[in-house]
Amino acid sequence: MYRLVSKCAINFKPTVQKPVEYKYGPRSVALGDFDNDTVLDMVIANHLVNKIAVYLGNGDGTFKDPTMYSTGSYSSPYMVTVADLNSDNRLDLAVANFGTNNVLIFHGFGNGSFAIQIELSTGSSRPIAIIAVDFNNDSILDIATANHGTYSVSIFYGYGRANFSPPITYTTGYDSLPSSLAAGDFNNDNHLDLAIANYGTNNVGILFGNSNRTFEKQITFSTGPGSHPYSIAVGHFHTDNFLDIAIANPGTGKIGVLLNNGNGTFASQATYSLDSAFPYTIGVGDFNQDNRLDIVVTNNGLENIAVLLGYGNGNFENPIMYPTGSYSSISVAIGDLNKDYRLDVVVVNNDTGAIDILVGRYEGFQNQIRYLADSWPQSVVVGDFNNDTRLDIVVVNSGSNDVSVLHGNGNGSFENQVRYSAGSMPLSIAVGDFNNDTRLDIVVANFGSNDVSVLLGNRNSSFENQIRYSVSDYPQSVVVGDINNDTRLDIVVVNSGSNDVSVLLGNGNGYFENQIRYSVGSNPYSVVVGDFNNDTRLDIVVANFGSNDVSVLLGNGNGSFENQISYSVGSSPRSIAVGDFNNDTQLDIVVVNSGSNDVSVLLGNGNGSFENQIRYSAGDYPQSVVVGDFNNDTRLDIVVANYQSNNVSVLLGNGNGYFETQIRYSAGDYPQSVAVGDFNNDTRLDIVVVNSGSNDVSVLLQYNRGAIAYKMTYASGGGSSLQCVVIGDLNNDTNLDIVLANYGTNNIGVLFGYGTGSFENQMMLSNGANSHPISVAVGDFNGDRVLDIALANNGTKHVDMMIGNGKGKFAIQTSYDIGFDSPPLVMASGDFNNDKRSEIVITNGGSNHVDIFVSYNHGSFENQTRYSAGSRPLSIAVGDFNNDTRLDIVVANYQSNDVSVLLGNGNGSCENQIRYSAGDYPQSVVAGDFNNDTRLDTVVVNSGSND
Repeated sequence: MYRLVSKCAINFKPTVQKPVEYKYGPRSVALGDFDNDTVLDMVIANHLVNKIAVYLGNGDGTFKDPTMYSTGSYSSPYMVTVADLNSDNRLDLAVANFGTNNVLIFHGFGNGSFAIQIELSTGSSRPIAIIAVDFNNDSILDIATANHGTYSVSIFYGYGRANFSPPITYTTGYDSLPSSLAAGDFNNDNHLDLAIANYGTNNVGILFGNSNRTFEKQITFSTGPGSHPYSIAVGHFHTDNFLDIAIANPGTGKIGVLLNNGNGTFASQATYSLDSAFPYTIGVGDFNQDNRLDIVVTNNGLENIAVLLGYGNGNFENPIMYPTGSYSSISVAIGDLNKDYRLDVVVVNNDTGAIDILVGRYEGFQNQIRYLADSWPQSVVVGDFNNDTRLDIVVVNSGSNDVSVLHGNGNGSFENQVRYSAGSMPLSIAVGDFNNDTRLDIVVANFGSNDVSVLLGNRNSSFENQIRYSVSDYPQSVVVGDINNDTRLDIVVVNSGSNDVSVLLGNGNGYFENQIRYSVGSNPYSVVVGDFNNDTRLDIVVANFGSNDVSVLLGNGNGSFENQISYSVGSSPRSIAVGDFNNDTQLDIVVVNSGSNDVSVLLGNGNGSFENQIRYSAGDYPQSVVVGDFNNDTRLDIVVANYQSNNVSVLLGNGNGYFETQIRYSAGDYPQSVAVGDFNNDTRLDIVVVNSGSNDVSVLLQYNRGAIAYKMTYASGGGSSLQCVVIGDLNNDTNLDIVLANYGTNNIGVLFGYGTGSFENQMMLSNGANSHPISVAVGDFNGDRVLDIALANNGTKHVDMMIGNGKGKFAIQTSYDIGFDSPPLVMASGDFNNDKRSEIVITNGGSNHVDIFVSYNHGSFENQTRYSAGSRPLSIAVGDFNNDTRLDIVVANYQSNDVSVLLGNGNGSCENQIRYSAGDYPQSVVAGDFNNDTRLDTVVVNSGSND
C-alpha cells in the first residue's frame, strides 16, 4: 500500500460579499420562514438601539435589506425566539427586553411583516433568555424566560391567540445568574422539563415538569468551579434515546457534555478544551450529514467558531476552528439557508456589529490510497464476502486471468489481495448469493474464452473453484438479477462479438441453465437490469459501443424479453448505470460516452420509454459509471472513471434530473472501472477505482469533518518525484504561492496563487541535468525586498540561487559548490544577522553538522560557518525560541534520537548546540506556538516509534 500527499480543505465559507453590517449592538439571532416561501429568514435583536431587524432570505444564503421594528425606549432586547404563538400557522416573534423587564410578542402576517401584539411583564427580573415550547401538552405554545436580575425563571402559559397567563416563577438559587434555557423530556415521563445554565453558581439546573402545569424544585448538576456556564443546548448525543445536554463554559474555556442516565440524573460532565478561546453560545446539528449530532460554539477572545463532530456514542472529536473576523461572537443560529440540504451557521458578532453567514459546503474526497492488484485489472465490485459487516473489494484481472479479493478492515483500509482463477481475459464481474446460503458468490465474464465463471463463496471467506458456462462471442459485461421472478438469481451477459445478450437462469443451488440469447445493437459493451415500466418484472438496458445508442429490452417476467427499443446517446457508449435522478420514483439511465468524453442522462417515463438524452462533460475517454448519494443530500450523484486523464469525475445531482459541473479527483494510471461503498463505516459513500495501467486499485475516502468547501489540488508533473514544498508571495500580489522541488525532473515548479485557494498551472524552472533538487527555501537573499528561491541539489552537491524580480520571473544567479562530502539534504532560510537579507542554513545527513551561509547584497554567499549537530541530521526549522528577537535553529537528528537547538547571537553566528531527547529516528521537525503562550514550540515526527 502507498499513500499520496493528502490535501487540505477549508470548512465553512462566508457567502455574502459584504457582511450584514450593524453598529446597533446585535445580541441574538433566530431563524424561521416568515413569508412562507420555503426559504429561511433571520431576525436579530439589537440591544443598543432598542430594535429588532428582520432579514428575508433569498434562498442562496444571502438576505434582503432589513426591516426594523422598535421594542420600546430603553428596552435593550437581549434575545429573540421564533414560534407560532397564536396558532394561525404563521411564525411570530417573542423578544426578551432586559431593560424594560418584559416580553414583547410580534404577530406575524405570513408575508414577512410583523406588528406588536402583546406585552408580558416580568416584574423587575431583567429577562436575558427566552424560549417558546408547549410545557403542558395542550398544543398551545408557552413561554419561558431566564431572569438575570431575580435569579429565577418564569413560565407564561399560553391560552391561544397569543394570550398568556401571568408568570409563574421558580427560583434558580441566590447569585445563580441564569443565562440560558433549553427544554426537553429528561426523565422520559412525557412531560417537558426545563434546563437552565446558571452562570453564577457554576451548574446546570433542571426543573422537572409535572402533569399539572407545575415544576419540581430545581436539581443542579455541577459544571466545575469557575466554569460559569453561559449557554446550553440539548440533543441525542448517544444512541440510547435519552436527551443529553451540551454546555458552553467560558470560565474554563471548555465545552461540557452531560450524558443522560435515563432516570433524571446525568453522568459527570465530560469536557472538551478550546485552548485560549472562551465558548459563549452553543448549538447542535448534524453538520457532516452522518446522522450523528455535532456541536457548534461561538468563541470570545479568538476570531473563530468551533465545531465538534459527534461520534454518536456521546463522545466528540477535537474542535475544528473556522474564522469569523470577530473576537466576540455571542450568538448562533443553525439552518439550511440555501436549500442545499446542508446546515449553515449564522453568527452574531458583538464587537464588529456584523452578522456572519457561514454556508456549509460539500468537501468531497481525500486523496487516494492505493492497493496492489494483479495484471491489467479491468473491473471492480464491492460486497461483504466474509460476513464481518465490513465491505470488501473484488477485482477482475484480465492479464493474469484471475480475480483479487481484498478484505476490508472497516476503517477504510484493506488487507492484501487473495487471488482465484477465472477464465481467459476476464473483463467484468458481478456478485450475488447464487445458492441461497447467505454468502456472496462471484460471476466473471471471460472475454477470451466466451464463457462466464461462477465462484461460490465458502463459510471461511474463501471461494470454490470456478464453474464455467458458455455464452456467446466476446462477453464484455455481466450483471445479476431475478429475471423470471422465481426468487433465484439469474445471470445476464452482454456479448460484444455477436451483438446480443445471454440470459442464464439460476436454479438456486449455484448452478445455471444454458443461455438464451437476445439481439441488441452493434458492439454492446455494458448491461444493467431494472424495472423500467413498473410491472414488477426486470428489464435489460445495454450500451452499444458501435451504434452509439442504448437498447431497452422489456422483461416478460418468465425469463424472456420483448424486442429491443433503441435510444441515441453520445459517441462510443461504454458503461451504463441506473437510478432515480429526478425523484419521480421512475428509474432513469446514465451512460458514459468514451468517444465524446461525456455522460448521457435519459430520464425514464415509468412505462419503459425514456426522454431524449441530456449530456454532461466528463474527463478524457471515460470508461465506467456508477451512482450514489455522495453528499448525503438524498439526491443521487454520478461518478465516472476517466481512462486517459487518470482521474474520476463526480457530478452532484440536483434532484430534478440535472447535475452540477464535474469535480475531478486523481486516481492511478488508466482507471478502468469504479464502484462505491462505505469502507470506513462513517455513513458516507467512498469510491474504489481499478487502474489498469498501474495494476492497482485506488480507494478514495470521503472527508467527514463537517460541511467543507471544496479545495482544488495541484500535483507536480509526471515523474517529478516531489521532494519539498514551501510557500511565499513570489509576485507581490499579496496572495501566497507554492514552490515545489521536483527531484525526478531536475527542476522546480512555481504555482502562483489567485488568493481563492486555487492556483495557476505550474511554471517550471530548470536547474540542470542530474541536479535532483531535494530541498527549497524562499527568502530575500539580495536585500531588494523581493522573495528569491534557493535550492539544495542532491545530484550535484550544489546550492542554486534564483533571484526574483517581484513579478513572478526569476533569473538563475549562480550555483555554489558547498563542499559537502555527501549531498545536501534540507535547507531553510532566515535573517540570522539582522542585515535585512536572508541567509540559508543547510543540514547534511552524512556529516553530522549544519552550515550557515551569509548572503551579500547581490544574492551570493560567503563561505559557510559550520556547527555540530547530532548524528545524521535530517530536518531543520528556524524561529526565535528564547524571545530575544534573534533567529535560532532546531535540527532533528535521525540516528541519535534527539534534536539540537542552536541559539542565535544575532550576528550570523550561533551558540553550540543544546540537545533534547526525541523518539526513535526523528525524521522531521517544525516550530509553532501550539499553546498560544507567545513562545515557540517544536513538533518532531519520529519514524521509528510512529509518533
